[in-house]
Amino acid sequence: MTRKNYIFTSESVSEGHPDKVCDRISDAVLDALLAEEPHARVACETFATTNRVVIGGEVGLADQAKLSDYMGRVEDIARACIKDIGYEQDKFHHETVEVTNLLHEQSAHIAQGVDAAVDKEEGAGDQGIMFGYATTETEDLMPAPIQFAHKILRRLAEVRKDGTEPTLGPDAKSQVSLRYENGVPVEVTQLVLSTQHTDENQSSADIRAIVEPYIRQVIPGDWLTDKTEWWINPTGKFVIGGPDGDAGLTGRKIIVDTYGGAAPHGGGAFSGKDPTKVDRSAAYAARYLAKNVVAAGMAEKCTIQLSYAIGISRPLSIYADTYGTGQVHEAEIERAVAQVMDLTPRGIREHLELNKPIYQRTAAYGHFGRKPEADGGFSWEKTDLVEALKKAV
Repeated sequence: MTRKNYIFTSESVSEGHPDKVCDRISDAVLDALLAEEPHARVACETFATTNRVVIGGEVGLADQAKLSDYMGRVEDIARACIKDIGYEQDKFHHETVEVTNLLHEQSAHIAQGVDAAVDKEEGAGDQGIMFGYATTETEDLMPAPIQFAHKILRRLAEVRKDGTEPTLGPDAKSQVSLRYENGVPVEVTQLVLSTQHTDENQSSADIRAIVEPYIRQVIPGDWLTDKTEWWINPTGKFVIGGPDGDAGLTGRKIIVDTYGGAAPHGGGAFSGKDPTKVDRSAAYAARYLAKNVVAAGMAEKCTIQLSYAIGISRPLSIYADTYGTGQVHEAEIERAVAQVMDLTPRGIREHLELNKPIYQRTAAYGHFGRKPEADGGFSWEKTDLVEALKKAV
């Protein structure tokens, strides 16, 4: 039986965290290529450290002769990302950082798995398992700890960038511990925030005085109590931040990107990957299906797992778990989701319109629990399958 009374913790990291700087650059490169060629194949990885950014990976274009033209833009893309995030430190500045571009042509052996699948349909770009999850804990059908950890950092980024709080820096981490009663979040027991700041004379108490009003704006009022323990910049000064303080790498924050540990993860990262890579597209599809199952009232919680093999178009397996909250048997849900959505790689991309430059915006503050956007961004957050699912069971 699912536990009803417990404390659960999730963390988020800001767009200025070293790993998120790298995710942002990788997805910006992806978007630039998709804007020119919607079916471009991209696997872009970024590494960042003091005064240095290194970009590598593979690119597949219909006309590979154009690759060199696109590559000339990569350095400018990286600098634009760093500038927008807000880095103008002596040892990590958008104007002076050294950018090395090592992107090259996609492996023909990987390409053939997608282009000439065993079953004559477009195949998956790799093997793997992908999970999607939804819960009634929040309006966005996301686990509350990760959703509010994200909200804290997004709010602090807003007031940093608009000039309201000029002493805050880009690099930050939040962590929220929520106490549940009868399966419902009722109280923040521990709240941790470490944020970079520009004034070396600022103490932990000074930083708390700055950030606490904004945290209270986004956390439900009755969740912060006299018993809540606050840990704001607990080590003291945090002036050296970003890749100058700690090296960054694309794809190291996969739990931050998804459900904060409240649901399983298949292990594959998202950023820098075009949607033929099922690590990304099938994880989006699994979230889309799980969210629609919960929105349809079939369960209070739902996990959907999909699995794929390279070069094979159909999913090898579909698994649903409703944690004892289901109004419909899991086997019926598994049959229904396969009925209402084509879960081949091509079917996912077409249904969710994923061959668009919509990925840079996903690089920080979570890939899930966001609002669908008019240009197709976060299309996997729609709940437009509710009626079809109800008819299918």
